Amino acid sequence: MNLLDRYIFKSVLGTCLAAVALFTFVLTFGNVIRDLMAHVLAGQLPAMTVARLIWLWVPSMAIYSLPMGLLTGVLLTLGRLSADQEITAMRTAGISLARVARPVLVLAAGCAAAAIYVNFESMPRARVSYEQEFADALRTNPLSFIVPKTFIRSFKGNVIYVGEKNGATLRDIWIWELDSQQRVRRLIRAESGRVDYDEATNSLVPTLANAKAEERSTEDPEDFSKSPKAPSVDKIEEVRLSLDRYFGKSADKMKDDWLNYDALQARRAQLAAETVPAEKAREHARSRMKLAIIFHEKWNLAFTVFTFALIGVPLGIKVSRRETSANLGVAVLLIVGFYLLNFAVKLLDRHPEYHPDILLWVPNVLFLGLGVWLFSRIDRQ
Repeated sequence: MNLLDRYIFKSVLGTCLAAVALFTFVLTFGNVIRDLMAHVLAGQLPAMTVARLIWLWVPSMAIYSLPMGLLTGVLLTLGRLSADQEITAMRTAGISLARVARPVLVLAAGCAAAAIYVNFESMPRARVSYEQEFADALRTNPLSFIVPKTFIRSFKGNVIYVGEKNGATLRDIWIWELDSQQRVRRLIRAESGRVDYDEATNSLVPTLANAKAEERSTEDPEDFSKSPKAPSVDKIEEVRLSLDRYFGKSADKMKDDWLNYDALQARRAQLAAETVPAEKAREHARSRMKLAIIFHEKWNLAFTVFTFALIGVPLGIKVSRRETSANLGVAVLLIVGFYLLNFAVKLLDRHPEYHPDILLWVPNVLFLGLGVWLFSRIDRQ
């Protein structure tokens, strides 16, 4: 690698690292707000655990930030070099566009290889670790889910309100049990009580004192013309507040896109070997197609890193601006267009006969063809 290669390589590398870090931060921050912020504000997670969980989110976001960051970095760097007439000077000296692009494409190939590892190994391992550590952190203090003077919606099918909390002892307890349409089917009101954690069922079990309950019609809970049933406290059914949505998923319930390469291949082979009755054939075919889409999407996203770099070289030179906003605008338009096409193809998972797993490569091939066309056009100028 001569002096020119090192100069271009270092220029692109520094900008790409900054862009990848920026996109990773933005994507990770959004997921942290969604998944962790409520638990952090409720004091359910210590600071070190939060830091560890945030770090485990990074590989999942790197799948998307790598191609986006590389495209942005190439556009910004080559746009600046072109605006400063450095590209013109290189070409005047007899250096071809392919020669100028060589260090960029070498970097892109290395990043694509890294993306393959992230997609098939690093991300699945991080996601499983995230679920397990998140569950373990909450399991050490399950009573932290009960926050006084707050309407608690953490429990599926229930809304809880507690006026006071002293350890496991509660006062002024309200429990609304909801049906599948989120209508109140039963209201339980208790002066006091305590709550215990049942590890066997991963649930909180309130023991209520001086409790009253109102039960609504199961057919139409919102028909207030009928007087609610009000059984005595002795007849109130036991209430269990499930924590399954938080406490780690078992291995057989892990999402398919969290499987590493070997596990994904084993799962595909298992589904292919299964024999199902005719009435379940379509659903089985859809399951196989979903798995095939996941497999091809992982390869596709890794190859996207190289495609975006290739298309970024001629576009960066053609834009020829130092302004970051113009180059970022081009990058955002390309990124949004690409992922919209991918999303549209993935919606075809209900129609395995269209082979959406193969169609998933169409946006990549289109963008690759566009990059080659732009490359050859500018090289002839």
